[in-house]
Amino acid sequence: MPRKLNRDEKRSLRAANLAVFMKQYGRQRQKGVEPNDRQYDREQEEAIKRLKPEDLDALLRDDEED
Repeated sequence: MPRKLNRDEKRSLRAANLAVFMKQYGRQRQKGVEPNDRQYDREQEEAIKRLKPEDLDALLRDDEED
């Protein structure tokens, strides 16, 4: 049975997932290739849109707090 994550581990996991999402979301399309070739999680996009700006900023700056 997997162990449960504590609050700090959950926050770090969310920040890591957000970093991967932002890298995929912000990637430029490739010239001469299908314009819709960028793959990212639409559900995660909606979840990010629902976040408060302060919470999103805190997740984006997760590395800088330490």
